[in-house]
Amino acid sequence: MKTRMTELFGIKYPIMLSGMSWVSVPEMVAAVSNAGGLGILATGVLDADETRKAIHEIRDLTDKPFGINASLLFPGAAENAKVALEENVPVINFALGKGDWIVKAAHEYGGKVIATVVYKRHAMRAQDYGCDGLVVTGHEAAAHGGDATSLVLTPDIVDSVDIPVIAAGGFADGRGLMAALALGAEGIAMGTRFMSTQESPLHKNCKNLSLEKGVDDTIYGTHFDGLGCRSVKTKAAIKAYRRGFLGLPNFLDAAINSREMAKMLKLPYLKLFIGVLISGWKNTVQLAYMATAFPALKVATEDGETERKGVLPAGQTIGLIHDIPTVSELIERIITEAEEIQKRLSKITK
Repeated sequence: MKTRMTELFGIKYPIMLSGMSWVSVPEMVAAVSNAGGLGILATGVLDADETRKAIHEIRDLTDKPFGINASLLFPGAAENAKVALEENVPVINFALGKGDWIVKAAHEYGGKVIATVVYKRHAMRAQDYGCDGLVVTGHEAAAHGGDATSLVLTPDIVDSVDIPVIAAGGFADGRGLMAALALGAEGIAMGTRFMSTQESPLHKNCKNLSLEKGVDDTIYGTHFDGLGCRSVKTKAAIKAYRRGFLGLPNFLDAAINSREMAKMLKLPYLKLFIGVLISGWKNTVQLAYMATAFPALKVATEDGETERKGVLPAGQTIGLIHDIPTVSELIERIITEAEEIQKRLSKITK
């Protein structure tokens, strides 16, 4: 199946792995790339040395194209992006920041850069400074989807830019892939569906949870990590999503948790703390929210605990998951289903 997405990245199928912390690890990235898609390494919880090591591990596991993601709002993200540039990573996917400097450096060695966006104005800006493509994330998505659903957001942005669009949010099978192509996208990105595969390091409790939940079993709000975020609806998630005093995060918890984050990212805590404070009130509040959310995300993903403290990001496609196949089986199934739909639709006459 050829689209502008497959041609842009040199891949077989127009399917991309979303970069998910603690899930999109080297083995998972390689599995998707080896199966014909585009694997994306999540670097949000990695420091620069760990990012470089992970890139080397991916290259030991696959000779196919792959990429890394960097959410530029997060501490250490810019350093991880610089490592990717030094390593000539084929694809860099950035979000939550201006990545013009990434575009310039990546193009010098022939790399491709895609920006993740949820608004048309950000999509047009990313195109203006040279991005090669866009990941357009709708409201249905896990974690940080936009306010508009993929059904309207995708064609709205497709009509506004000339570069290829990859649709994210609400896609889990061949029907979704064909729907995205019909909307003008050149392929899809999947997170929730890929989480529940055999190669995924997601805790088995969470994989089993994905088999039990329906499309209405998620929760969405802005008072968990400070952004519009969607997760599996559990007792812990409902509690975590409650609005705090005056709509603000718990700064005491944030200060405590940020020490662990600084340690994990190998950043001097005092430097991190002062840097956050001088970045402005709005940014301080946002990072405080993320610091309070961090332990809940880690506990769910790694330990499989989702009732007391853990919060598992998941999209509405969780209700479309009925088995735990290998990555290769999943991708082949999606492509086969899409091709069957294409044949069926071609027979429709006036």
